[in-house]
Amino acid sequence: MLNYVRELGPISRAEIARETALQRSTVSLIVDDLRGEGLIEEVSGESTGGRPPSLLSLRTADAVAIGVDLGVVQTVIATSDLAGRVLEQEDFPTNPDFNGLLQRIVESAKILIAKNGGTIEGIGISLPGVVDPETGNTYVPHLNWRNEPIAETLTQATSLPVTIDNDANAAALAELWFGRPEIREVRDFILVLVEDGVGTGIVFDGQVYRGEGGTAGEFGHMTIGTGAPVACAVGSTECWEAFASQRAALARYQKLTRSNGNNEINFAKMVNLALKGERSARTALRETARYLGIGISNLIQGLAPQAVIVAGPIAKAWPVISDELKASVDVSICRGFPSTRIMGSTLGAQPTLMGAISLVLASKFASKTIA
Repeated sequence: MLNYVRELGPISRAEIARETALQRSTVSLIVDDLRGEGLIEEVSGESTGGRPPSLLSLRTADAVAIGVDLGVVQTVIATSDLAGRVLEQEDFPTNPDFNGLLQRIVESAKILIAKNGGTIEGIGISLPGVVDPETGNTYVPHLNWRNEPIAETLTQATSLPVTIDNDANAAALAELWFGRPEIREVRDFILVLVEDGVGTGIVFDGQVYRGEGGTAGEFGHMTIGTGAPVACAVGSTECWEAFASQRAALARYQKLTRSNGNNEINFAKMVNLALKGERSARTALRETARYLGIGISNLIQGLAPQAVIVAGPIAKAWPVISDELKASVDVSICRGFPSTRIMGSTLGAQPTLMGAISLVLASKFASKTIA
């Protein structure tokens, strides 16, 4: 019932009874419990001439989760309400020194917890590396971290439960919970996260598939060619990440514009230039999209998902890259394979932050029981 309110609200008790095939009396009892726990609230619907109907909606007045998006270049920490709406956010450069960065995260988390008067129920962390869901062990190659006690240290400092996962897995979870209906209704999809590296989150039957030791989805290091414009995190110039990451797109752009003195431009600025029609930026992005499509075609032929979602800052450039990407997939796919929808992420500019938040909220919705 809590999920019906989340997905369909504002919704009436009668509508919930019809959707769930529960008795009206049972619905009312559960609604009373959920209201008592501060999870839902009553709001007035539009009147059709008489008394406005009483509808149910998630209670979003308070912050209930903290999300930490630990990126290679920048770390973002934010609070969220029960509906996944970001309420307050702080950004700062990622300190490659583990102790220095964790101290900064702890300080920021304590300030947010104090501001919200005890309503925060958990902390979610997304990071660009492998996370073993059984042991909590982590490996972050871009920062050269291995098995650093991130979750344990933050739990000890804040007394809150901490959930940690790979950034692509977390973003895939966020698509399940907060994406548009056309994505939420897909049960099997692959999210391709394009940032400084390339990662994938795999969803089978509505569940994120993590594999043995949390290593599922490490397709960024599959070989797709030779002589990439950059090396991947472990030094290869033959893997997908080296051809299709943000760094690869920027390297192509810098090569095209070297005589124009645009070597210091960042990826976000390059995307904006491409959207305005700048030829070199569009060329660099489309070439990157071509290699992105080659890798995606391998995923489609190997895993046969219903859909592939492209996420990360590159999703903003969807009008520029979508045709080239889809054409690359079409050329690479063997004949006879069923068509797969390929779409840009619906999570906006911060899919991995939404992923970190979803690690708290999805667990809350999935595990909620009424005594």
